[in-house]
Amino acid sequence: MSTAPRLTALDAVHRALGATMTDFAGWDMPLRYASERDEHNAVRTKAGLFDLSHMGEITVSGPEAVDFLNFALVGNIGSIGVGRARYTMIVAEDGGILDDLIVYRLGAPEAPEYMVVANASNAQNVLNELSNRAEEFDVEVRDDREAYALLAVQGPESPGILKSLTDADLDGLKYYAGLPGTVAGVAALIARTGYTGEDGFELFVSPADAEKLWGALMEAGTPVGMVPAGLSCRDTLRLEAGMPLYGHELTAELTPFDAGLGRVVKFEKTSQSDTFLGRAALAAAAERAETAPPRKLVGLIAEGRRVPRAGFPVVADGKVIGEVTSGAPSPTLGKPIAIAYVDAEHAAPGTEGVGVDIRGTHEPYEVVALPFYKRQK
Repeated sequence: MSTAPRLTALDAVHRALGATMTDFAGWDMPLRYASERDEHNAVRTKAGLFDLSHMGEITVSGPEAVDFLNFALVGNIGSIGVGRARYTMIVAEDGGILDDLIVYRLGAPEAPEYMVVANASNAQNVLNELSNRAEEFDVEVRDDREAYALLAVQGPESPGILKSLTDADLDGLKYYAGLPGTVAGVAALIARTGYTGEDGFELFVSPADAEKLWGALMEAGTPVGMVPAGLSCRDTLRLEAGMPLYGHELTAELTPFDAGLGRVVKFEKTSQSDTFLGRAALAAAAERAETAPPRKLVGLIAEGRRVPRAGFPVVADGKVIGEVTSGAPSPTLGKPIAIAYVDAEHAAPGTEGVGVDIRGTHEPYEVVALPFYKRQK
């Protein structure tokens, strides 16, 4: 029996704005408000306001929080400073990626506390995995998904918009850092993170304050061109920025080394032991990547107008050499683009003769290095 999608605290706001809603990972979320291309371009040139309350927040606290997270995740969590964040992953015993995560260190050394933010589609699985892995540690793993709404202001105008609403030191807030503060009178964790390739902020607040904060942000942002933005443009923004999406570039069948993200795996950690779940499998994967490089993740830019989609074969010399993981029209480049895994011998930028099989026709594509787009700092 199917269940009704969950609603975010901003559901009434989205419907009042006429948003096209969609079921995403069990949540009713805004896909777009008007034109997804206009929303995309607003984020690239001005700013966009997103509701990301479907993301999964899990709090880990207790005297052994560092040792536990170093065991449960592939990164060196013990080296994260208070007020900083880190991109990392949780893997299975065989090294397969279960999710990619952002971990925020909230508490001081005498009271260790971390917030693990999981993708919506994997949040329950991550919670279950962390709870199971915590059995031998003096920690509390708490499901805080109901405790937060998450709003994101992304784009070059985002610092100015937020500065008009807070006394927090945004100039001193580095990328992948967060600090507690108030925004428009609302208590928030203000994080300089995002998934668009632009400068921006993610604001973790109480669901009871979400509508008030959304309204204040729109009032401050509308004069400089900020618009509400949905999940559709968020996907094209992250695609242009070359950012992986779980279920596409990352899966349980791939290790971080297969995905070209071996750098997030730390075999030496600041804890009582360097042992972590999946370590042996990841060490073997690292060795394989050195001796027999796996397929590499590359960018593809269309020479024509046909759009590749996930699962389409990448071809060269009449043979399948890879597979598209994500594809869409790029509003910034004005051409269809794709991310794909291809054989190492065809992965160099400028490799000739590469195409995508789009329903039986081999459409020519240029191989390029990722990302397609990088903002000017």
